[in-house]
Amino acid sequence: MISFKMILKSVVFILLFSTFILKSVNKNLIPNNLGRNYTKLDSFKSVLVTRNIQIKNYFNYLDSLIKSINNKSNLPLTEHILVRYNPWIIDTLLNTDYYTMMEKDSFVYNQKELIVLRKGIKILIPDSLEIEKLIKTFSSTFLDINIPEYKLRIFQDSLLLYEFPIRVGRNERKYLKMGDRVTNLKTINGIGKIVDHVKNPDYYNPANGRQYFVTRRDDDKITKLPQIPWLVTEINGVRNGQLIHPTTNPKTLNKAYSNGCIGTKEGDAWVIYYYAPINTKVNIRYDLLNINKQGDTISLKNIYGIKQLIN
Repeated sequence: MISFKMILKSVVFILLFSTFILKSVNKNLIPNNLGRNYTKLDSFKSVLVTRNIQIKNYFNYLDSLIKSINNKSNLPLTEHILVRYNPWIIDTLLNTDYYTMMEKDSFVYNQKELIVLRKGIKILIPDSLEIEKLIKTFSSTFLDINIPEYKLRIFQDSLLLYEFPIRVGRNERKYLKMGDRVTNLKTINGIGKIVDHVKNPDYYNPANGRQYFVTRRDDDKITKLPQIPWLVTEINGVRNGQLIHPTTNPKTLNKAYSNGCIGTKEGDAWVIYYYAPINTKVNIRYDLLNINKQGDTISLKNIYGIKQLIN
């Protein structure tokens, strides 16, 4: 017969071995470089944010997180996929809009200091099937911009997801020091795509080439310039510097006001960014006849005086 002492030794050995295996598995589930920034949870289904993340650190945080997840799981995860899988992040960023904050009696001098990921929240990690589904969604999503209507729309196939007011280029020619030439300021229409994102843009006055760091808001208050991504377009095969980016002065929306770029509200710019990864199709058109929600045909003002319309 097996002695009680031998049975006890066997049980102890099994317990010690099991503990060693569990520690090894848990260690492998936690990315090595997460450090104090975040903690891996739920067998790679989510991460727990362990400190407050401000906008100024937001992109570096996500880049580090995604790199760690991809290294450990071989998932084709991207920032756009992760955030679209956690849509509350977009809602949080949208609500950092200066004018949205002012409606809540909260003056924000420096938007970069705002917290967007709070300590204690979980970020869900999509699996391979969910990632594939989002990739297909991105491939069928496109931006539609009608210049004289001052509208940017986001479509998924034929389904309208969002509609935003915009400003477009002025109907004039002007010398711009940054290009060192007289430039046609009209927004150029045509078919193209998003070719780049500028996540921490520098602000320059294109007319004189001077960099600036603060802005005067519509309410006459001065603030630092926000950190919101700019979308770089390629239209008709040409990268002509025509960007999609936020304006700090929404009173200029629904006008031909810019130097050719397409301007949006700050909050809207976050939504557009996360629905338009690189290679998203962009259709910029100049259609003067528009059908409203009631089915009526509306004739828009010909802001550029174009006689022959090019779609």
